[in-house]
Amino acid sequence: MQENYILSCESTVDLPYSYVRKRNIPVLFYSYTIDGQEYPDDMGRDPEALPKFYRFLEEGKMPSTSQTNVFKYKEFFTELLEKGDVLHIAFGSGMTPSVTNALKAADMLHEKYPNRKIIVVDSLCSSAGYGLLVDEAADMRDRGCTMEEVEQWILDNRKKVHHQFFSTDLKYYRRSGRVSGAAATIGAILNICPIMRLDDTGHIIAYDKVRGKKKAIQRTIQVMEEHAENGLQYSEKCWICHSNCLADAEETKEAISQHFPNVNEDIRICDIGTIIASHCGPGTVAIFFFGDERAPYPVK
Repeated sequence: MQENYILSCESTVDLPYSYVRKRNIPVLFYSYTIDGQEYPDDMGRDPEALPKFYRFLEEGKMPSTSQTNVFKYKEFFTELLEKGDVLHIAFGSGMTPSVTNALKAADMLHEKYPNRKIIVVDSLCSSAGYGLLVDEAADMRDRGCTMEEVEQWILDNRKKVHHQFFSTDLKYYRRSGRVSGAAATIGAILNICPIMRLDDTGHIIAYDKVRGKKKAIQRTIQVMEEHAENGLQYSEKCWICHSNCLADAEETKEAISQHFPNVNEDIRICDIGTIIASHCGPGTVAIFFFGDERAPYPVK
């Protein structure tokens, strides 16, 4: 059915642009900067954009990212409000303060568009977990749910989207302060993979560590069993993202398929986009699924 409002998101959903465009979800694009040059978070529109990003990393160039400003949100929302009411699902505040600028921009536009509604919701999610939340919201929109009904569903369920991930390269986590320099050095020598997740506020925490990629996948599957809706009988969507380590993502997908045979639809594998990858670097695999409410730090 034809929706009567516009559902929008940001490029950090880490889904192919072709997919969100097909679902009729406008996107606000982030960007990263290297050597003073700004590059868009491409979402696969240019097949050379992501390989170029990883070549920068291989050359030792460090990307920087920044929050999206009020002007950019205002410009984005203005174009949408010319067409209809807007429900915007923002990149989680645990990862960026940008959502505060989105809320400011929405407030500024109320006077100019008194007959339009604009709602901004903090997803408390990141990467394809954010994408999973947006995708479910699009399903509701297509079933005829109002924007207020979708907003309430997001508020009720955003902490139930689990973000479970591990990394085989700790250099960028060290740079971002997720692990200490000493831990990163020892981890590299001993082949230790930190096990990480998003907490209830949307912040990344490292809460466990294992030696070797295979054990990291096993631990990730174990945690999914503990927290997924209905455990091993989980029947909702499950998505995977990776940063330049497709073979690891495919191995993880196979393990999930074996342990959770009732997963709804094929397990989608996506690239972690340049914004998230600017902070995690290569070698990260993340899985996203619906379950119980994400726990605060520390894990009990």
